[in-house]
Amino acid sequence: MIAYSHRELQVFSGNANTVLAEEIAAHLGIELGKAEVSRFPDGELHVKIDENVRGRDVFVIQPTCHPVHENLMELLVMIDALHRASAERITAVMPYYSYARQDRKTRPREPITAKLVANLLVQAGADRIVAMDLHAGQIQGFFDIPVDHLEAEPILSDYVKGKDLSKVVVVSPDVGGTARARKFAGRLKKPIAIIDKYRESDSNVEIMHIVGNVNNKTAIIVDDMIDTAGSIIKGSQAVLNAGAKEVYVCATHPVFAGPARDRLEKYWKESLFQEVIVTNTIPIPEGKKLPCIKVLSVAKLFAESIKRIHGNMSISALFR
Repeated sequence: MIAYSHRELQVFSGNANTVLAEEIAAHLGIELGKAEVSRFPDGELHVKIDENVRGRDVFVIQPTCHPVHENLMELLVMIDALHRASAERITAVMPYYSYARQDRKTRPREPITAKLVANLLVQAGADRIVAMDLHAGQIQGFFDIPVDHLEAEPILSDYVKGKDLSKVVVVSPDVGGTARARKFAGRLKKPIAIIDKYRESDSNVEIMHIVGNVNNKTAIIVDDMIDTAGSIIKGSQAVLNAGAKEVYVCATHPVFAGPARDRLEKYWKESLFQEVIVTNTIPIPEGKKLPCIKVLSVAKLFAESIKRIHGNMSISALFR
């Protein structure tokens, strides 16, 4: 007679961030599930799950970072394969959720692509989503399935706290990030300031003025991502012009698109900021790594979240 455990835990990974997935599995004390991702001659994806998942509680780890469409499609196909293999519950673990910036219409005839991606995930067969630091919190409401929204702020703030900096002010790079900065400042027990900026286009940002006192203080600019680094650089220049003595930058997702790497290197060498602190939700290619970039791991937090979801325990207790 064969005894089966109820809803045995299994964790699979796409190809987007296998290093993070392996680290998460190590914290869980298990091995990643076996799956093959190959391509047909015309480039179409083919996924084969090489383990029995019938009746299992399955988690698929896949940030939808660059190349976005490849990684998103790979996640959708893996979910569909697991769904058709009769997994009891499928949780998409998305350390980085792409298209999150397209969460509303700002001009006529624009798509709301964040909602489209949510629809695709649910239609593919996902029963639950785990994401980290969504660009807009309301994206959780785009899903008709449970969403667990994790925050990297405790990891980032603990690192900053360990540097024992004096006269710190936490700076939000825009009004929309005020809640994030306030939480960060609350953990450090420091004041906040807000940069009032105007975005002329997706790549052009103009700083209007700064709300709050940064004079003669160490400014910690906190954001959810660094894309082309334009906002971070203009924000750093603005707080230094307002009297800040030095700048540190904290962001969860190191997107580092286009000119980001060259900009960060140039302005770091010019002492615009002291350090760029990010997490490993997105892997940083060797060609984009710099001495000023400090990468903190979120693997333990994701592993604990997976453990709690599997055991039907509270996720919010992790952030109290």
